[in-house]
Amino acid sequence: MRGNLRYIIALLMAGFTLVTYYCKRSVNEVTGEVQHVDMTAEQEIALGLQAAPQMAQQYGGLHPNREAAARVEQIGQQIVRSTKASQSPYKFQFHLLADENTINAFALPGGQVFITAGLLKHLTTEGQVAGVLAHEIGHVVGRHSAEQIAKSKLTQGLTGAAAIGMYDPDRPGTLAGSAAAAMVGKLLTLRYGRNDELEADRLAVDYTPQAGYDPRAMVQVMQILEQNGGSGRQPEFLSTHPNPGNRIGHLEQEIAAEFPQGMPSNLKP
Repeated sequence: MRGNLRYIIALLMAGFTLVTYYCKRSVNEVTGEVQHVDMTAEQEIALGLQAAPQMAQQYGGLHPNREAAARVEQIGQQIVRSTKASQSPYKFQFHLLADENTINAFALPGGQVFITAGLLKHLTTEGQVAGVLAHEIGHVVGRHSAEQIAKSKLTQGLTGAAAIGMYDPDRPGTLAGSAAAAMVGKLLTLRYGRNDELEADRLAVDYTPQAGYDPRAMVQVMQILEQNGGSGRQPEFLSTHPNPGNRIGHLEQEIAAEFPQGMPSNLKP
C-alpha cells in the first residue's frame, strides 16, 4: 500500500509540475515570441538587483576606474535608448568588473549587465564594446534567464517526483542520488542554449546599427575570443555562452541579410 501511495503522489506531483510549466505562457513584448516563464518583469528586476552584488564580488567587485565604468554605462544606455529595449520594462544598468584576468560578460534577469576588465582590455574599438553589451541586452529582453529558471523548476519538480516514486525505505541512499541528479539538472538547464545565443546575436545585429555602431565589430569580438582561447584556458565567455556551431558564420549571415546593399558609412567601427 505504501508503495502504491508513493507512486500516486509521484504521478500527481509530476502532473502538477508539467501542467504548471506548460500553462504559464506569455508573449514577449519585444521579440513577439511565446515563452514559458513563471516570473513577472518586476520579479526579474528584483532578482537581478538582489543577485548583482554577489555576482560582482565573484569578479573582485566593481572596477575603480570611474571613467572607464562611465563609458561602459554610456555605450550601454545609448543602445537601450536607440532600440526596442527602451520599450521593455527592464531597468538597465551596465557595470565594469575589476577582474583583469577573466574574459567574460553576462547579464542578470531584469537588466543588470556586466563586463570584466579582462574582456574590455582586449577590445580595441567602441563598436566591439557595443557589440558585447548589445548581445547581453538581447539576453535580457529575450527573457532567456527567466526561461531557463522555469525549465530548471520543471526539472526539479520531475526529479523530485521521481525521487518520491523510487524511494525505498530499505535503501535510503536512493533519495540522495535523486537529489544529486536534480542539482546536476539545474546546473545544465541554467546555461544558455543554442537558440538563446542565436537570438541574442540577431538582436545585437539589429541593435548595434540603430545605436550608430557597425555590427561587423561583433565578428571581431568572436575572433578575439577565439584567439584568446587558442592556447591554454578558454575564455569564460565561451563557457557561459556556448558556441552554436559556426557563430561567426551565423553573424555574417545575419549582417548580410540586414544590409543587402552594403553597410552604411556613418556607423562607428
